Amino acid sequence: MVRTLYWEDGAAMILDQTKLPDELTYVKCIDTDMVAECIINMRIRGAPAIGIATAMGIALGAQPIRAEGYGDFVKDLESAYKTLLATRPTAVNIEWAVDRMKFFLENHKSEPVETLKKMLIEEAGKVLEEDIEINKAIGRYGVAFIKDGARILTHCNAGGLATGGYGTATAPMRTAHAEGKKIHVYADETRPLLQGARLTSWELKEDGIPVTLITDNCAGALMNRGEIDLVIVGTDRTARNGDVANKIGTYMVAVLAKENGIPFYVAAPTSSIDFSMPSGDMIPIEERAPEEVTMVYGKVSIAPEGISVRNLAFDVTPAKYVTAIITEKGVFRPEDLKNLDEEGADLEKFRL
Repeated sequence: MVRTLYWEDGAAMILDQTKLPDELTYVKCIDTDMVAECIINMRIRGAPAIGIATAMGIALGAQPIRAEGYGDFVKDLESAYKTLLATRPTAVNIEWAVDRMKFFLENHKSEPVETLKKMLIEEAGKVLEEDIEINKAIGRYGVAFIKDGARILTHCNAGGLATGGYGTATAPMRTAHAEGKKIHVYADETRPLLQGARLTSWELKEDGIPVTLITDNCAGALMNRGEIDLVIVGTDRTARNGDVANKIGTYMVAVLAKENGIPFYVAAPTSSIDFSMPSGDMIPIEERAPEEVTMVYGKVSIAPEGISVRNLAFDVTPAKYVTAIITEKGVFRPEDLKNLDEEGADLEKFRL
């Protein structure tokens, strides 16, 4: 399995996903600004992956600081936090990673500054390792919904490339495949940056999982023809009430699934659930450059020059369209998701 990002010789090595599937190239990030550039320009993308990259970016930002005491050290590190938080607004994992690294420092404030620098690199490594284990747990819970012979639709890329290396939406598929179930995945191309075509179809094919690429506007027709059994997608931020923000086009897929009586599952590590946000109406939606829509690979124009463009990167799927949310702690109905945030809650009674 291709590594999405990793540490090497004190640098964060980030797979440049804008070059896939034609070229396997890593960007060697030696400071916070380089990590931020990779996130902004989607060299790395996917909520869990950019959360890990954020942790690495903070660790890198700490290395050149020359402060002698804890107070000055954390003050100087603020610029790294701000740089990374300003990259992409929709994915909550960036905020989650910043909060985690801040909490880590707060719990180790008695350590010398030079020790803290090394410990931040180690903590970022733990974020990566934990992500892989979390995704495998999602796979173990989600595989129960995949029958032998299942035909699965997925939108955008929530595979290994969007995480530390295993995937969220693809985790149940990988588990089913490993168990010997005969499955077939249909991957939406996912305009305008074609993550489904370039990334999802590529990594599933590499892993030997049968996959068919379809245009975004083909999904409804296949559902209507009875050729899709279930949908599994990822999420960049899920609100407390179960509303789900994911790649633009997810809402249409969910509505079509509901109309055709097809279960719609969301694979969501708890790091991507924003319990402070009551509903999806409050989730900030990123809008990106019009050239992503009017050009292909920034080279070939496919629209009239000067045409007006709306390029929303995400949409919000209301909880009423979501059958269940698959987390590393179990599978929950959208209305029960809030119980994950309650200390001492008996989660067993809320699981499906």
